[in-house]
Amino acid sequence: MTATSISRPVPGATPLVPVIAWPRATVLSLLAAVAVGLAAAEAVWPEASAHLAPAVLAAASLAICVLVVRHERRLDRVSAAPWRAFAVLALLLALGEAIAALRGVGVNATSAGWQDLPLLAAIPFALLGCARLVRSAATGISARVVLDALVALVALGVLLDVLLDAVLGRAVGSVDDLMALGYPALGAVLCTVGLVTFAGVGEARRIAAGWLLACFASVGVVTVSGAIAAVSPSAAADVVTGTAWMAMLAFGTLAIAADPGQSTDPDDEVAAVPLLGVVISYCAAFGVVLLLLGGRIAGRPIEPFEAVAASLLLVLTFVRSLVWAADGARLTRQVLRTEAYFRTLVHSAADITIVLDQHGRITWDSGAGSHSHGWTARELEGRRLTEFVHQDDSTELAAALAAGADPDQGRGRTFRLRSRDGRWPRYETVRVVASGALLGPVRGADVTAGSAGLVLHLRDVDDRRETELELERMAYTDYLTGLPNRARLMAALGNARSRAGEGEQSCLLLLDLDGFKAVNDIAGHEAGDLLLVEVADRLRATVRDRDLVGRLGGDEFAVVVRAGLDESTALAERILVELAGVHRSVPTPGADPDLVFDVSCSIGVTELHPADEVPVAVRNADLALRAAKAAGKNCVRRHGETADSATVRRTRLARDLPDALSRGQLRLVYQPVVGTVERRVLGLEALVRWDHPVLGEVSPDEFVPLAEDDGLIVPLQRWVLEQATAELAGLLAEDRDLQLGVNISVRHLQSGSLVPDVAAALARSGVPAGRLMLEVTESLFIGEPDRADGDLQTLHDMGCVISLDDFGRGYSTFAYLARLPVDVLKMDREFLAGIEDDERSAALVHSVIELGRRLSIDVVAEGVETPGQLARLQELGCRYLQGFLLGRPTAPAQLAAVIDAFDAGLLDGPLAPVEVAVPVGE
Repeated sequence: MTATSISRPVPGATPLVPVIAWPRATVLSLLAAVAVGLAAAEAVWPEASAHLAPAVLAAASLAICVLVVRHERRLDRVSAAPWRAFAVLALLLALGEAIAALRGVGVNATSAGWQDLPLLAAIPFALLGCARLVRSAATGISARVVLDALVALVALGVLLDVLLDAVLGRAVGSVDDLMALGYPALGAVLCTVGLVTFAGVGEARRIAAGWLLACFASVGVVTVSGAIAAVSPSAAADVVTGTAWMAMLAFGTLAIAADPGQSTDPDDEVAAVPLLGVVISYCAAFGVVLLLLGGRIAGRPIEPFEAVAASLLLVLTFVRSLVWAADGARLTRQVLRTEAYFRTLVHSAADITIVLDQHGRITWDSGAGSHSHGWTARELEGRRLTEFVHQDDSTELAAALAAGADPDQGRGRTFRLRSRDGRWPRYETVRVVASGALLGPVRGADVTAGSAGLVLHLRDVDDRRETELELERMAYTDYLTGLPNRARLMAALGNARSRAGEGEQSCLLLLDLDGFKAVNDIAGHEAGDLLLVEVADRLRATVRDRDLVGRLGGDEFAVVVRAGLDESTALAERILVELAGVHRSVPTPGADPDLVFDVSCSIGVTELHPADEVPVAVRNADLALRAAKAAGKNCVRRHGETADSATVRRTRLARDLPDALSRGQLRLVYQPVVGTVERRVLGLEALVRWDHPVLGEVSPDEFVPLAEDDGLIVPLQRWVLEQATAELAGLLAEDRDLQLGVNISVRHLQSGSLVPDVAAALARSGVPAGRLMLEVTESLFIGEPDRADGDLQTLHDMGCVISLDDFGRGYSTFAYLARLPVDVLKMDREFLAGIEDDERSAALVHSVIELGRRLSIDVVAEGVETPGQLARLQELGCRYLQGFLLGRPTAPAQLAAVIDAFDAGLLDGPLAPVEVAVPVGE
């Protein structure tokens, strides 16, 4: 230990203040050197020791006093209180020895004098310091401690009486004789007080109290040697007194160094009587009785005081034994009650607790006889736990046991244990509490010898494991078809890619149903679900057992084929043939029982390469699928065959479309609508164009479906509404009587933002609502009839004109015209094909015009490209015309000039034929 040793608290104690350095080694070394030097001086030069010896003792005591004062000033007030009293005690001892040095009476005065007053005054401060130490403990002094102290006090009194009687050999006749007897008596009292202090303090300060007891024992030696020297002065007695004095100071130093301070947590104090105090009291009692009996046998008479004291010792010892018996009975009842509580707790708990000894044998199992494993306590106890663990899980058990010193490392380990009926339920380690690692290896575990065993807390996770498996199945299974879902397919593709790295060939087939949207739109989603289930069943029956078929979502399926490209393509052809037969009536309540849908599929095939990530493989298969769609559907295409211009163009457009609006690549053009009666331009239709920096001008027929598929149609049409109404406002400000037509996508209606977007565009531009015509297609009413009714009626109530565009192209029904707020019908260009020569086509056009007249709905014929069509439409009574013959899509800058320069003579026939370019994106 160095000179700057730090006083370390007892483990478990909570000191109130930081640990203070105490120069223990330095002080002890100096005190030992002083004791040796003083003993040599008293033995060699006894004449000088009368002044020198007490002066040395005074200086040593004063130095210790100064050190104690400096030390206690750095402690908190409560922790320093006992040592403050002992500092005063050391000061009084130093004062008494200083007076003795001045008088020259030596360390053992033969008569009473002034030097005795400070020494007697120090006794109360010793008692005060001990009282403050005891008071710092939360437990206090029990009756058992008092009994032990009384036994020790009486025993010490008898021993001193016998000793002094043998030394003095006379009765007390003077003050000097009284002092000779009183000092040993005070020493016995201090030893008793030290014993009480040792038993009464808390566990944290018990070491300090033990050194203090040794200090008081040294005081007893000083008093006894002083009493002997008062009768028979000798240099040996002086040496004993000086050495015991230095020992007293040294033990006091050790007591201060070992004190951690008063604990702030009452739970740190343990209500227990130290066994050492009991041993001392019992040994003292029986030692005194044996001493008196031995003296009596040797011929020494037993004095009345000694007989009474011996009897009192026997009575006190008897009472102490009764108290011990009562404590034993009480503790036994407490242990039994605690054990009953413990057994009730562990037996009613869901977890199982298994106690293992140092050899890995089971000593106790909380689930014995009551748990589902079925084993009884007799069948388990004494057997190794490794006898019950499944051989495949022995590594997990070994890891849990080896990590016993660190409970967190053993937590969560799962292994199977054999039950009595032969099952293998699975258990999970909740906690592994170790009193040490197991002796010897357990199934390969490296453990340390010298331990008392382990306590395992296990949880039966069989039910939880089944639930986890079910949740895992649900997480990787499509709820409708029962096929693996996208997550499971992605994992399977990852495994197939790994196998491809080892030389095994694998391919991915991507399938998309052709004609499925019509099933949902016309027969309903229930019919679509039934169709998907049938497709899934046919795919299961067609693919091989080693192949994985799954559903990606919607009407998209995928197959992971463990074969090369040729074999996978052949499988795709078989799937194509099988699904081409899905011509089924849909047994949906309320649907037409004779309604039959022709559903086929398109398939893209790609080979999995180790160098390609899974998303790359999926993208390649998707490109092949798009090529199959572009080739007319109901066919198979490989990824290597997809490098045609149409596919490359579509892929490039899909990639660049998201940034087209922000880069200013989109623009609007306007095509005039002419009135045959008014003989002028009455309206404009806004048409969006995309000026691609590489591919040139792109028509809406190409990029609008891409915008709908990628979720970009709403911001695109919002921009169209704002731009078109702003430019119309400029034309209206120039006193032009015009209406503006804007095409509306069904996806915009489905988003629920159409009404607020239209209102915002009208408010921002200041265009009256009656000037805006919203052109919708029939598919909008088929897919979203309820929303179409509500939102279109709201727009109609605002004053907007509702136009039914491409009338006759889709699933036309007159019921929509009677129910919905339609103001304008726009006949599809296909109606005009052959109108000049085919009377049936002309009759059909006439019926639509007549229908509009009877329903008060204006009819617009679009796609007028020849003078013959114009003349025939005028003959049939169509008042509103649109087409390349009357006006091409025009940029906003030239629009005013085109409107003003319209030649009404175009409406007068007959006219010479004109060359008309094929319309693009009208």
